Amino acid sequence: MHTFHIPVMGIGFTIDTPLKVSHLGMDSVISLLDDILLEKLRKMYSSKYRVPYAEITDKIDDFRAKRITAYLNLISELVEEKFDDLKNVTLEKNNDLKNYFNMLPDSSSKKQEFKKLTADRFNISEVKKWLDDNLSLGNIDVNIMTKVDKDNYIKNEKLPTIYNDAHAALRGYASSNLSSSMVFSAGMNPRLYSYLEQFDDFYPNENGVIKKKIILKVSDYRSALIQGKFLAKKGLWVSEYRIESGLNCGGHAFATDGHLIGPILGEFKNNKQELITTVNALLINALTAKNRKVPKTFLDLKISAQGGVGDSEEHEFLLNHYEVDSVGWGSPFLLVPESTTVDDETLSKLMKAEEKDLYLSHISPLGVPFNNLRGNTKDDEKTQLIDKGRPGSSCPKKFVALNNEFTEKAICTASRQYQNLKLKELDSQELESDMYNSKYNKIVEKSCICVGLGTSALLTHNISTKTEGDGVAVCPGPNLAYFSKIMSLKDITDHIYGRSNMISRTDRPNMFIKELNIYIDYLKTQIEETKIVVTKKQERYLKTFAKNLQEGINYYHDLFINLNDQFKDTKSTILNDLNFSRARMQVLEVEINSLSQIETFKKII
Repeated sequence: MHTFHIPVMGIGFTIDTPLKVSHLGMDSVISLLDDILLEKLRKMYSSKYRVPYAEITDKIDDFRAKRITAYLNLISELVEEKFDDLKNVTLEKNNDLKNYFNMLPDSSSKKQEFKKLTADRFNISEVKKWLDDNLSLGNIDVNIMTKVDKDNYIKNEKLPTIYNDAHAALRGYASSNLSSSMVFSAGMNPRLYSYLEQFDDFYPNENGVIKKKIILKVSDYRSALIQGKFLAKKGLWVSEYRIESGLNCGGHAFATDGHLIGPILGEFKNNKQELITTVNALLINALTAKNRKVPKTFLDLKISAQGGVGDSEEHEFLLNHYEVDSVGWGSPFLLVPESTTVDDETLSKLMKAEEKDLYLSHISPLGVPFNNLRGNTKDDEKTQLIDKGRPGSSCPKKFVALNNEFTEKAICTASRQYQNLKLKELDSQELESDMYNSKYNKIVEKSCICVGLGTSALLTHNISTKTEGDGVAVCPGPNLAYFSKIMSLKDITDHIYGRSNMISRTDRPNMFIKELNIYIDYLKTQIEETKIVVTKKQERYLKTFAKNLQEGINYYHDLFINLNDQFKDTKSTILNDLNFSRARMQVLEVEINSLSQIETFKKII
C-alpha cells in the first residue's frame, strides 16, 4: 500500500505506533527490549479499550516472554478492530476512507481503483466487498537488538540461556498471534539465530508462506550473505535485508570501514539474484534434511533502505534506481504525534534542534557510538548526579547489564555500581590531571538509555515514572535538523510522496553528500585520537577507511554525472560538494601518511 516503513525508534517512541498507523496500511516496528514498559502500556490500553487485564508479575515463570506475547496480542486485536471499523463504511463515514486513500502514493493501483469505483456513485455494498478483497493491514513488526541478551538469575542462580533477554523476547513474539516480521539488528548472534529453529512459524510452507518472517538490518552485502547463509542452513529464510546507513541514522551508529550507502545499495542490486540462488540452495537442503515442506518456487526477497532520506526525490531515487522495495523514514516521524509517542518537552527540543544539537556521542553503555540530542533531559539528570558527586544510574531495569569487568554477575557501565568501581580504579593510578580528567569523563558520560529511551511513552500516557524518573533520552538522526515543525500524518505522507514540502530550509544537502561528510568527520576524529600513539593495525584501518571513502566519492561522481532525469535542480551542487569532499579527503590522507612517518621518526631517535 505504501512505499515507506517506520523503523523502530528508541524503546518507547514506536512502542504503540502500529496502533496508530497499521489500519492505514503502514508498516512499523515495536522494540521488544523493555517488557516492564510493555506491561505498563498493556494495562493502560486494556483500561482505555475496556479489555480484561490480568497483571503478569515478575513472580510468574517466564514473565518476560509472557508479557511480550500479551502486549503484542492486545495491539494486534485493537488494530484489527480499527481496520474492521475502517472497512465497515457508511455514507456518514466515507470521508475517513477517502482520507485513507488520499494518503497513498498517487502511483498506487489500489488508489486508482478506488477512485474509479467511487467516481460516479458510492454504492455501500459494492465498496465494502471491494475493501474486503483489496485492503490489507500494515505490518506490526518487532525488533530485537541481538547483542542485548543479558543472562538472568533467580536468587543468584543463573537461568538457562533460553531465559536470556533476547531469547525470551524472541519466544514472546513467536508465541503471539502476529503474522509479521522479526527485525534483528546490531549484528549476528549465532546462539539466538539457532533458537529460531524451535518455532514452526519461522519456516515456510510448500506455497512459500511464512507466518513470521525474518528481517536482518545490515550495513553491507558481505554481512547479509554470511547471515543469510547461516540461517538458510537451518531451514530459515531471510525475507528482507534492511540496509541502514552506518552513520547517517538515528540510534546506535555502526560505522562501516568507510563504505557508503550508495555503493552498498548498488552491490545489493547487482547481486540480488545471486543472493537468492545461493541462499535458496542451502535452504532446500536444510528443509529436506529436517523433513519439512520445501517451497515449490523461490521465496520472495525484499531489499529496503533507511538512513537520512529527507525528500520525495531521494525517496523515488532509492525505489527506482536501486530498486528497493521500501524506504525507511525514521527521525522525521518523531515530529508526527499521530504516529509516534514523544512527550511535549522532548517534542519542543526536537523541533528546535539544529545540526550542532544532533551529534554522535559515547553515552551508550553498549560501547557503540550513539546519536544524541544535546540538552536532553536524561543527560541533564546525569549531569546533576555528577555535580552531586554521585555519578551513575541506580540501574532500575538492567537491560544492558553486560559488563563483567569487576563482578561475576554482569552490571551496566552506566550504573552507579560500575562507575564507583571504575573511578576507584582510576584514583589508584595516580595520573596527571589532564589524563585523569579525560578518563574520568569517559567513565561518567555513560547514560542510562535503556530507561531514558522508554520514559517518553510513560510521560505521554500519564503513567507513573516513580521508578524510572522523568529524564528522557532521545536518539534522532542528523536529518532531523531540517525538519522544524509538528506534522500530521497527512503532512508527512504528502512530503514523502512529493505532494507538499515540510522543509522550510533551502540548505539541506543531498542524503548521499550528508552521509559522506559525516563519514569524513568521523575519520578526522579517528585520526585525532591516534596522533599520540599509532599502531600498525590502526594505520591500516585508517588507510582502508580513507581508500573506501575515495572510492565512494568516485562512485557518486560517476553516478551523478550520468544522471539525466533525476536531481536536475541539484546536480551541479552535488558535484561541487563532491569536489569539496574530495579535497577534504586529500588533506586527511596526508595526515594519515604523516602518522606513520612520525612513528618511524620516534623509533629512530
